[in-house]
Amino acid sequence: MQNRIGNDEKYYNEQDKINTIKMREVLDTLPRFCRQFFRGIEPTTSARTRLGYAYDIRTFFEYLHNVNPVLKKKEIVDYSLDILDMIEREDIEEYLEYLSLYEKKDKEITNAEQGKKRKMSALRCMYSYFYKAELISRNTAELVKMPKLHENEIIRLEPDEVATLLDQVEAGEKLTKSQLKYHEKTKLRDVALLTLLLGTGIRVSECVGIDIDDIDFNTNGLRVHRKGGYNTTVYFPDEVRDALLNYLEERKLKIAEEGSEKAFFLSLQNKRITVRAVENLVKKYSRNVTTLKKITPHKLRSTYGTNLYRESGDIYLVADVLGHKDVNTTRKHYAAQDDENRRRAARIVKLRETPGEK
Repeated sequence: MQNRIGNDEKYYNEQDKINTIKMREVLDTLPRFCRQFFRGIEPTTSARTRLGYAYDIRTFFEYLHNVNPVLKKKEIVDYSLDILDMIEREDIEEYLEYLSLYEKKDKEITNAEQGKKRKMSALRCMYSYFYKAELISRNTAELVKMPKLHENEIIRLEPDEVATLLDQVEAGEKLTKSQLKYHEKTKLRDVALLTLLLGTGIRVSECVGIDIDDIDFNTNGLRVHRKGGYNTTVYFPDEVRDALLNYLEERKLKIAEEGSEKAFFLSLQNKRITVRAVENLVKKYSRNVTTLKKITPHKLRSTYGTNLYRESGDIYLVADVLGHKDVNTTRKHYAAQDDENRRRAARIVKLRETPGEK
């Protein structure tokens, strides 16, 4: 489908524009040599990735500015490229320790292993770029070990919890009086949205970006814009189709706000629903199903991936459907199911018939 200018522009193009504007604002706070780095990685990264790197690299230079007496005398934007050669491995290791807990604008900020790893990835990428370009003499960031991530148990809904969740969304059970006021207005939308997430495993960002003409009810196909910037088609079962069609009849009666005319899922304000709104509605409904699990849209994605792997035993199929470029990413998340598959294999293969079997 062709991209059009104005209100019909695709959601992900609009988001890229927003991220590009934010990126320019962050660049104005970084050393000037950083502009060359971000231009250099532009062909291989998304606007969202570059913005994340920019925020993380700014944190690093703010740290240096705060702790180093010499650098404190200079504005961060005036730092020259040779500062990267001056930084020692110990400086970066101390930076990682600082990330565990620090204050910014009277706000306490913490980083666990995942946050530290992300910030180190940004730093490594910048060092690697300038080192390969032979603009610095050493790649100090490469000498620092990446924070080790501890494997966390996959949190997902069990089949009976999935059924209970969808039943409660339809019935509005256990909602507060204030929540029930809006339930009739959002019930069909919420059922369609949760059924879609649970029935396809798409990301929440992919879900909110769906336009009406992205759905083909003849083939049960859904066009989504994947993380990484490419489009693909995922297919949904008839149960998802029914939920989407039920909501579509209601959606046709709504007059969307300017800029959201093509959006499939609308908020109560008739604007394209946001990622935060989906996160909130998942939280609202799921806490009435389980109090022991913190369910997010990503956990619904994990629920789908686990169920697909449990039924198919095909890790490559799961990786393809979930949009993982590297099957090892999928294997890492769903390896716990391998033991169950191996046990099932042991029950399937029989060497001799037992008495009474033919």
